[in-house]
Amino acid sequence: MFLPSDYDSQGLLKLPALFWGVLLLQARTWALFVLAGASREQGEALLALFYPDRAAFWLGLLTGVPAALAFLLSERRERFPRLWHTWRWVLIVTQVWLLTSQLFMLANNEGQSGAAMILLAADLFALWWLGFNARLRACFTPDTD
Repeated sequence: MFLPSDYDSQGLLKLPALFWGVLLLQARTWALFVLAGASREQGEALLALFYPDRAAFWLGLLTGVPAALAFLLSERRERFPRLWHTWRWVLIVTQVWLLTSQLFMLANNEGQSGAAMILLAADLFALWWLGFNARLRACFTPDTD
């Protein structure tokens, strides 16, 4: 079903490159936080631009935790197989939450900009991809030896 080049040297199926993009999309507040920390003088202004409401910032950090943990778990998936096999569903639930919060903000006329629409489209695509990509699903499926 998969090519030999899709496997690493240990025989594990490599995670698709788009997986890392989806994790970055889910952890976007963390990425912005790191970017703001790197630009010390403009960091506060950068955070205030994207998150004028501090509660939304903290909620964004909280929803980015599963993606950050997926980054860490991905290299140790053979050590924690049970946790790894359920983590795709954690990422799907997180993506549903992100999508729902985006839709709620749009329904309340908060952030109806081009960037908000792009994020909404990206969140929709990420949810579809997490749910239906065969290679990603195979990466999270337990080995039946």
